[in-house]
Amino acid sequence: MKILVCISQTPDTTAKISFTPDGASFNPAGVQFIMNPYDEWYALVRACEIREAGGGTVVALNVGPAANEVTIRKALAIGADEAVRIDADPSSAAFVAKQVAEYAKAENFDLIFLGKETIDYNGSEVGAMVAEHLDLPYISNASQLHLNGNAATLERDIEGGVEVLEVALPLVLSAAKGMAEQRIPNMRGIMMARSKPLKVVPPVALDEPVKTIGFTLPPAKAGVRLVDPEQMDELVRLLHEEAKVI
Repeated sequence: MKILVCISQTPDTTAKISFTPDGASFNPAGVQFIMNPYDEWYALVRACEIREAGGGTVVALNVGPAANEVTIRKALAIGADEAVRIDADPSSAAFVAKQVAEYAKAENFDLIFLGKETIDYNGSEVGAMVAEHLDLPYISNASQLHLNGNAATLERDIEGGVEVLEVALPLVLSAAKGMAEQRIPNMRGIMMARSKPLKVVPPVALDEPVKTIGFTLPPAKAGVRLVDPEQMDELVRLLHEEAKVI
């Protein structure tokens, strides 16, 4: 079993987000970065479990600059056998998907894992684009994956129940909560990660179909307004006219 796991680097969930003065790009100054949790906790760990149960190879792939190699080494410490960094500063989901697909084309992976979304842009776009480039089936938001020879049975949560799907390998899937349990790298894994291969490859060209014009922060939240418990009419008026929730 040959498995590719796409990993992204995202700002820590507690990071204070800001943009450059012209609003054209994210400002990384002073931000702590982590591996995208959906990629780490669910996609990568489930890939390692499959390898441990039936053999094979897990390759972690990141599209990003050299600074991302700390995050990539964490993927190796968790259990990936090798890693690849496509040496580019990603400009869009379309760009990332193109790089992943071009690398995967020649490698004949049985499974291509992604987290269901990144916690910074929340686009959930890359997996579907990769599958389209490779002409492979795509299952999104999978919470369970079971393999039986050359077939995969997947589950995903839907409104009021669970959907069960069966598909032949190879396939692309995005992993959601329930796919696996988070693993903390142990000392042995951290030491072994130093000697595992990390290959750097150049990006392929892409004419960007979408251009980002700019970013803005949401309006600052207003302060708390206290209403006297005896003034219920005023509370109802505020909820109706200002909060517009009733």
